[in-house]
Amino acid sequence: MASNEESLVPMRAEMARQRADALDTFDAVAATARIIADRIRSTGTLFLYGIGGSHHVNRILEPLYLDAGIDTRAIVASDALLAPTPDPKAARVALITSQSGRSGEIVALLERTAGLEERFGITLESDGPLARRTQASLVAVGGSELAFAASRSIILSLAMHGAILEALGQSQGAARDVLRAAPPAAAECAWIVAALHDCDAMVFAGRHVMRGVAESESLSMMELARVTTLGFEGGQFRHGPFEALRRGLGVVLLRSAGPDAHGIEELAQVASDSGCVTVILDSSGLAPVPAGRTQQLPPATGLAAALQSLLFLQEVNVGVALQRIPQGVGTPLRTSKVTV
Repeated sequence: MASNEESLVPMRAEMARQRADALDTFDAVAATARIIADRIRSTGTLFLYGIGGSHHVNRILEPLYLDAGIDTRAIVASDALLAPTPDPKAARVALITSQSGRSGEIVALLERTAGLEERFGITLESDGPLARRTQASLVAVGGSELAFAASRSIILSLAMHGAILEALGQSQGAARDVLRAAPPAAAECAWIVAALHDCDAMVFAGRHVMRGVAESESLSMMELARVTTLGFEGGQFRHGPFEALRRGLGVVLLRSAGPDAHGIEELAQVASDSGCVTVILDSSGLAPVPAGRTQQLPPATGLAAALQSLLFLQEVNVGVALQRIPQGVGTPLRTSKVTV
């Protein structure tokens, strides 16, 4: 198996161009985003379908579309196949997110009769089934993601959703500023990597947009570091899972300057009192949480907060993986890039 230096080359290449590609994508998809936004505004109802990491993208966006006044549901594509939603009695919009546009569940979903559901795609591949079988699709700049573990594709998918939010009247200037910023310095991430070194399992938790970020980074940690990791909405974390808190568990809590800015203190205190390594990745602009240890990021809300947290945690997750995997970090053992 390749050394870590060799195996990480594809992922590092994706990460190196993700910010520029995302900024270009905002502008490249703007015209189609306006068409989709008009239909969303007209119907007032939006379903977000995805599978794997794409579902976590949708979970990040769900509260932002709700904030924009759109009745929105994020649904796992496999759930939609097994328990289809009733045919709408009036038009609704479906945004189907899939980086390849060819995952088995996405293809099966596209084969279902649309009826009054107006389907649009968010993808990286212009020639995939998703782009070909929807009314219109946003296609990111820069082509397919080649690395197994998703990094660039997550950021580009968020940028495409951001273009739709802009067309709905939700300014994304702050999100663009995050993409223009320099990557985090190695020292900023190194202390978190070191803190998590001896943890045999981890939890990521957040509320509002940070819920989806927590779920996304939990998946990323499992893919890269092969360590048992769970992602929770903050309220769900305290209702039952607290019984699993113990020494040897790492807990990463996320907050923004949005509706989730308050309420993290109890989670941090209980985790710390239980012996967990407790890290707070904080975009709130508030004073650090007394319990645990805080990494402060610039104050941000909404998509900007999600983007800057994801970009920071990409580096953390790679660092944790390098500590745990002697060779082949980023090389899958049991899964494939596209599951058909």
